[in-house]
Amino acid sequence: MHYRELGKTGIKVSEIGMGCEGFVEKTPAQIKEFVDVMEKNGVNVIDLYAPNPEMRSGLGAALRGRREKFVLQAHLCTIWKDGQYKRTRDLEEVKTGFQDQLERLETDHVEIGMIHYVDSMADWDIVKDGPVMQYALELKERGIIGCIGLSSHNPEAALAAVNSGLIDVLMFSINPCYDLQPASENVEELWAEKNYASPLINMDPERQALYETCQRLGVGITVMKAFGGGDLLNASLSPAGKELTVFQCLNYALTRPAVASVMSGARTIEDLQKSIAYESASQSEKDYAPALAAFPTISWEGHCMYCGHCAPCPKGIDIALITKFLNLAIAQGDVPETVREHYAVLPHTADECVGCGACEKRCPFQVKAADNMKKAVEIFGK
Repeated sequence: MHYRELGKTGIKVSEIGMGCEGFVEKTPAQIKEFVDVMEKNGVNVIDLYAPNPEMRSGLGAALRGRREKFVLQAHLCTIWKDGQYKRTRDLEEVKTGFQDQLERLETDHVEIGMIHYVDSMADWDIVKDGPVMQYALELKERGIIGCIGLSSHNPEAALAAVNSGLIDVLMFSINPCYDLQPASENVEELWAEKNYASPLINMDPERQALYETCQRLGVGITVMKAFGGGDLLNASLSPAGKELTVFQCLNYALTRPAVASVMSGARTIEDLQKSIAYESASQSEKDYAPALAAFPTISWEGHCMYCGHCAPCPKGIDIALITKFLNLAIAQGDVPETVREHYAVLPHTADECVGCGACEKRCPFQVKAADNMKKAVEIFGK
């Protein structure tokens, strides 16, 4: 298992995480089996948006004696009321629900306290300026949560939260279909058939700006909906008209800027093991570029997808990585110190490009890689 730094939090998380969907409606013994497989394979991060009390109690029992081996991304503002899930901003409900969660998980702290489901600017303002954020800050100050997170499907609201400096972690929905859609306060719009009826060209700029801003500011991203609820794995359900594999979906998400971990919504042990197998899969098995290039009504022409098809460069330049650094610098309007440092230690830099065009012939998206190398020299120097 490979591990990544979760932004500036100091927390290291496994590239493959576990979404709590798989624990729902499972017996304590079945939940323990999931946790056993996670521990054996190094999966160390668990998202806990679902407020089902039986699930939380079952997980608490499964974590006995090994709690310290796992990073818990527990949600504030998601409660169980009248036998069903409810999102709330009522402070007393938030406090009661969170305390109940800690008790059922048999712990006195969680590594990430995730403010749940902020999908509109109006809701972000309520959270930011109201008692929920003050409560989260208080929990962080007391060490009950290690850092503050926020979950969202809307790049506009998420970007506002990231730029506020109030959050350390963003849980965001990332896959190659969602990334084409503009901001919306209605999550259902991301999958609406009408929004894929006309040809779609390139990533939504607000989404790209969100990922790059997270990278620049050190806000780590944990990913939800990498498989689009499973629809992307089925050609008849995928809005792109083509199916992707588990490995391709995971690799797409993990190559976006600032992404640290993908929460696998595994509903069976076999599903979880399939996601874990990503870590030992070949590059050809992970390669999403040919599939994306073949989508019938979607085009990423001219847009670098960081897929790595430009390699190998005869001069040894990591073209995809330099392009990622370049895009980060362009988005910032300056060169962030961390980007400059990472660029400076590269064994081969953009000024070594001889413009042979070998990379461009291999690119599935017709990216002008040589032009990007020239721009990188202008920005980073020789």
